[in-house]
Amino acid sequence: MKRNKILIYTTVTVLLGGLAYLKAQQLVQNKIQNNEIKQLKSKKILYFNPDIQPDLEEIKEPSNSAFFSAASDKLSENNQNILLRADQLIPFDEVNPDTIKEYCLNNQADYAVVSKIKYFKVGLGKYVFSSQVIVGMKLYNAHGDLLTETQYDTYKKNKRLLGSAENFVKLGTKGALKEVLRCLKLQKTKS
Repeated sequence: MKRNKILIYTTVTVLLGGLAYLKAQQLVQNKIQNNEIKQLKSKKILYFNPDIQPDLEEIKEPSNSAFFSAASDKLSENNQNILLRADQLIPFDEVNPDTIKEYCLNNQADYAVVSKIKYFKVGLGKYVFSSQVIVGMKLYNAHGDLLTETQYDTYKKNKRLLGSAENFVKLGTKGALKEVLRCLKLQKTKS
């Protein structure tokens, strides 16, 4: 009798252990499949350095830093898009579709964003920067076709004049990106 109980207990333990092992394997496989699906759904967006106006060397690096900081923050909220950075300036008003196509091909990007940051001149002769910043963005697909163009004016949208220029670049970038990402969602639903 005691021997039968030990045999039954051992059999049940082996079966339950085997079932737990199979369930763990299935969970791991499902997790891997979910990650692969997310990677297939995620879109790679290539960002070029923004065209900064006025063309002053002193403001380029802080503006680029604020722009890419805001872009990465905004895209981290939306886990379906991957930010790629091309350390290249493409003039906002003179975009060549063949150049966009080539960069997208070389970086395996699905979309490209060309942007500009425009500060406003206050005063006579010297640039004293106000907090009014306009961030413009153009979204292109990998074939070099323009999908959308948007501008975000920090003064018209926020009605504030106090704060650092860096914060206003971030606000403008996030505002313009919101419109660009909305366009991307519309593109995904069409495909």
